[in-house]
Amino acid sequence: MSYMNNAPLAESLRPQILNDFVGQTHIVGEGKIITELLKKAAVTDFFPSLIFWGPPGTGKTTLARIISKELDREFYEFSAVSASSKDIQNVIPKRTETPQLFAPPIVFLDEIHRFNKAQQDKLLPHVEKGDIILIGATTENPSFEVNNALLSRSRVIVLKQLEENDFETLIKRAEKEIGKKLQKKAKEFLVHAAAGDARILLNTIEISAQLAQKNISLKDIEDAMQKRAIGFDKQGDSHYNTISAFIKSMRASNTDAAIYYLARMIEAGQDPLFVARRMVVFASEDIGMAQPTALVVANAVFRACETIGYPECSINLAHGVAYLCNAKKNRSAYDALRSAQADVNTYGNLPIPKKILNAPTKLMKDEGYGEGYEMYDGSDFLPEKLKNAKYYKDID
Repeated sequence: MSYMNNAPLAESLRPQILNDFVGQTHIVGEGKIITELLKKAAVTDFFPSLIFWGPPGTGKTTLARIISKELDREFYEFSAVSASSKDIQNVIPKRTETPQLFAPPIVFLDEIHRFNKAQQDKLLPHVEKGDIILIGATTENPSFEVNNALLSRSRVIVLKQLEENDFETLIKRAEKEIGKKLQKKAKEFLVHAAAGDARILLNTIEISAQLAQKNISLKDIEDAMQKRAIGFDKQGDSHYNTISAFIKSMRASNTDAAIYYLARMIEAGQDPLFVARRMVVFASEDIGMAQPTALVVANAVFRACETIGYPECSINLAHGVAYLCNAKKNRSAYDALRSAQADVNTYGNLPIPKKILNAPTKLMKDEGYGEGYEMYDGSDFLPEKLKNAKYYKDID
């Protein structure tokens, strides 16, 4: 059914073949895993069970449907929210007396993490025997949410948030379908506000197209999303002012202010990975040796944002910000690096003391390379000109 016949825009634009699939170029394309698995299946008739792990609106369902068409298999789609393991068992065919004619159907289980351990266990024998090709989809880490036995019999495929160029492709297709264009400011705001989720993007365009008289304006997008375009331009002064205020608030251990500026960035549609990246830098630059675990926490927040995406990852960001704000601060490692870099820029590549140079040849040994080196004696390791330099200051 076409969009003109009242199908939702997202469904009308859903790609039917692999060449039309948007994004996920790390798994779809020449030489990439999904393409290669399909090529091999055309020869061997075997295709493995898969677990698609990624944020909402990244194409998990679409890719599963395309795979079923490429393999020419029966396709059964379930949501773990409403389906039971019995529902799935009811569609599993019995093996025929001629196994070579048996073609296992694809069973797509959305939100597979919602199935409990017992329900997942019931799927295991059917996956093991090849009665079905299971494609599970989840926004949660399958290492924690999918049974190890089921996980070991599947390939985990990670999907990422869509990027701006992917959204450009989707917007062009949507504009052609609805017969209306998005104005520049409307497009820019929507791309950031959708935060990598194609479903949000297309649903917003569909609603705003109904509101727009002609081309779709920023106000149409705002009305469709029920979200105001806060004055925040990722390339303008507001962007740099906000991130600066955010960092300085964390540096001063002002949790309330840091959370406020975080909220402004989230509501403005800022890429969560941009914020998380700044937090990773902050953990080493401003907290450093005073609380080394801050770097572990910041990296965990970055990973959470990478795998979960908006809206849920905003909670991870807030958690990390509160931790970094309340951590002790020490810039000794950062200051040491900058001081050493200043000397490198001033003096260039000064000769390294021979005692700490390797001596793999007799000639180098004769020249004194490695002479006097003691493993636990760190004296005289700096170039002669900098032998009294002190870069790192221990924490008091």
